Amino acid sequence: MSEPSAPIVDALEPWPGTVDWRPVSGRLIAVHLIGIATWTVLLLAGAVAGSIMFEQVIWYWAMGGVLLLAVWRAVVAVRAVRAWGYAERDNDLLVRHGLLVRHLSIVPYARMQYVDVTAGPLERAFGLATVQLHTAAAASNARVPGLAPEEASRLRDRLTALGEDRAEGL
Repeated sequence: MSEPSAPIVDALEPWPGTVDWRPVSGRLIAVHLIGIATWTVLLLAGAVAGSIMFEQVIWYWAMGGVLLLAVWRAVVAVRAVRAWGYAERDNDLLVRHGLLVRHLSIVPYARMQYVDVTAGPLERAFGLATVQLHTAAAASNARVPGLAPEEASRLRDRLTALGEDRAEGL
């Protein structure tokens, strides 16, 4: 008789089924794709200029390589945005992201020093913002990109209030 197998434990999936993960906005995909398209156009322009100036076949291979890389980066960007998630718990904030190398950050509210909300021009055009948490340990900083401004404000205010409440007990 075979023994029952032990359940598989995933260190990057804490408390399976008990954490309410929130995804980031799908509009973040468009922001990433525009960035990829911009770099692709610049690299293609360089390859086209090279093919005109030097009339060598290698430049056509370079253009094909640039297009192939752009398609690959677009697929990865879509999957990477879908991998982002965050969860608010009573005493800490959980942030997860990553495809090949997955990351899980657990930031206790009492350890937060301050919270930043940023939005670049492209993010603002798509109605997005990024919430960045700062702690005393540089390695434990966490960020949540691709939030609607209202959600970013709500999260900033909640984290700030919870951080102040928890820090009073230290």
